[in-house]
Amino acid sequence: MASMLRFSKHPRAAVAVVLVAVFMTNLDLLIVNVALPAMGETFSAGGGGASLGSLSWVLNAYAIAFAALLVLAGRAGDRIGQRPVFLTGIAVFTLASLGCALAPNLGTLVVARVVQAVGASAQIPTSLALLLATVPAERRTHATRSWAAVGGLAAAAGPVAGGLLTEVDWRWVFAVNLPIGVAALVAGRSVLPKPAAREAGPLPDLLGALLVITSIATLSGALVQAPDWGWTSGRTVLLLAVAVISGAAFVLRSLRHPHPLFELDLLRLPRFGAANAGSLVFGVAFAIMLLSNVLWCQDVWHWSALRTGLALAPGPALVPVVTVLTARAAQRYGHGPLVAAGGLLFAAGMAWFACFASVTPDYWRGMLPSQLLTGAGVGLALGTLVAAGVHAVPGHRAATGSALVNSVRQVSTSVGVAVLVAVVGSHIGAASLHDFRIVWCIAAVLGLATTAFGVHLSRGGAGQMAFAASR
Repeated sequence: MASMLRFSKHPRAAVAVVLVAVFMTNLDLLIVNVALPAMGETFSAGGGGASLGSLSWVLNAYAIAFAALLVLAGRAGDRIGQRPVFLTGIAVFTLASLGCALAPNLGTLVVARVVQAVGASAQIPTSLALLLATVPAERRTHATRSWAAVGGLAAAAGPVAGGLLTEVDWRWVFAVNLPIGVAALVAGRSVLPKPAAREAGPLPDLLGALLVITSIATLSGALVQAPDWGWTSGRTVLLLAVAVISGAAFVLRSLRHPHPLFELDLLRLPRFGAANAGSLVFGVAFAIMLLSNVLWCQDVWHWSALRTGLALAPGPALVPVVTVLTARAAQRYGHGPLVAAGGLLFAAGMAWFACFASVTPDYWRGMLPSQLLTGAGVGLALGTLVAAGVHAVPGHRAATGSALVNSVRQVSTSVGVAVLVAVVGSHIGAASLHDFRIVWCIAAVLGLATTAFGVHLSRGGAGQMAFAASR
């Protein structure tokens, strides 16, 4: 696998195809967030009564399926080759995007989002594995951060693109994937190399994947529905019980299964474990920040989708800039200091907004400083946490390791959205400034926790990286 892209007759074109596909899947995240209130208006007008709680499944169904399938897709890439899995992922994601654009009701949209997640889960781990296969070991940090920077570039374009497309019709936020996906698929079939090697053995535990989906879905459901059902109602308690039982069953099964979904020997690597824990904590904070800002602008300040997109653009626009400018610092000082600094900046940005936000629009004093601080924090921490996790695993398990890192990030997205809904309530119009300040403070505390993981990564770890690279 280590020389797959070098067999390509068009290596630059192959890399371009990979990065375009990564751009497409990352672009989908932010434009869907910006379009969420417009989706609620459409389906509520149609008699569906789309509350924030029900709309949150447009995000959560995608994140949960993505998280559970990433490891399976990563192992499939290791086993049958990155090229076929990657191209299949592009095709499925593109077709599912068409289904999302044509969805007649919220239920159909959620199902189409799950299918979208199937396609995205096949693309993400294989794309990173393809890029890592083209560079020597000493440049893997740079390659991984460049891969993350493409995601950051998509994030920078996402708010404005989402606002523009939503002003026409929210369905265009999915339809825009069609020409990108078709072009990447056609070009990919021509320029991507064929697999050079295969890894024998069965796929990971499929029942384990089902248990993970059940646990995360029921936990998210309990958090989302509790404001309406009541925290002590029978339905809420039942969902929480199912979440705990299925989660415990998954852990026990993983400890005993010969081919577990999550490889516990990788999770026991100190740096890999710390990077995943940091990704989980920071991902929850990031999801809270992202959706709360969209809801604040559109439902509290009553701004249009386009104005909201423009208002949110500075933060994401900083992400790729900071990622590129700090590439040498990551190589010189390691991952830990950058993660620690990123967590501090993110926490400062959320604390700033919690202190200075007002129901009367005041963008320059309240939101813009917060956007700049959190954007710089995300640029320092997010891609660096991915790099720290990937570089702590053996090179021949790059696809599986990167899939696990990204699974954790998707789990954190689902949890973050659910926490936001649990605090502000299922019906956003009833939320108060106090409710939003609570979730912003939660995000700030999680940013500080990320700093603690960065400090942990800074302590030693060189031997761990050498051990992982030699395996």
